[in-house]
Amino acid sequence: MAVKPHSLETELLLRAAEGSERAFTELFYHYYTALARFVYKLTGSRELAEEIVQDAFVSIWLRREKLAQIDHFGKYLFAICRNGTFTALKKIAAEKSLQGSFEQYVIDEAALDLMDNPAEEYREIIAQAVAKLPEQQRRVYTMSRYDRLKYDEIAIQLGLSVTTVRKHVQLAVQFIQNDIAKKGISAGLMILLTTPLMWR
Repeated sequence: MAVKPHSLETELLLRAAEGSERAFTELFYHYYTALARFVYKLTGSRELAEEIVQDAFVSIWLRREKLAQIDHFGKYLFAICRNGTFTALKKIAAEKSLQGSFEQYVIDEAALDLMDNPAEEYREIIAQAVAKLPEQQRRVYTMSRYDRLKYDEIAIQLGLSVTTVRKHVQLAVQFIQNDIAKKGISAGLMILLTTPLMWR
């Protein structure tokens, strides 16, 4: 699945390799939607697709010094996501076979926990930060980030204005990123894992 490279891709890769979170985040948003759609076609799960793509970027960021050596970043990304998808599906299939006594097997967070990836520990840190949010902010953030609801949908369900919903999400993301930054974790990396993402 081909995606046109970012117009400043070479420069962004060099900057990201040197530790620029802004450059890396720009690359993330450039490729995210296409990658998520690609993985979704293989898995049929939006949640799993988002996790796999985000985990791929986390893995790349943790080894960012190698970015300057990559000639075709788009192909590199799709290869990582494809391999991550096959690994996830194999593990889910293995778990499903062990649960053969059940008529249905639901791909949920328990299944995602089976995936070996560098983002698992970060998700736990994020969950701890989310638990500290004021009740309304936590509810809005959860509906946006985990339930994948749009702002207008959340507004209708909670009887709030779209502006208020947007503000709650912004405040929640800011709090979470500040909370986990105290643990010495890259703010740029956390943006990839905490910001609500929408794609079709």
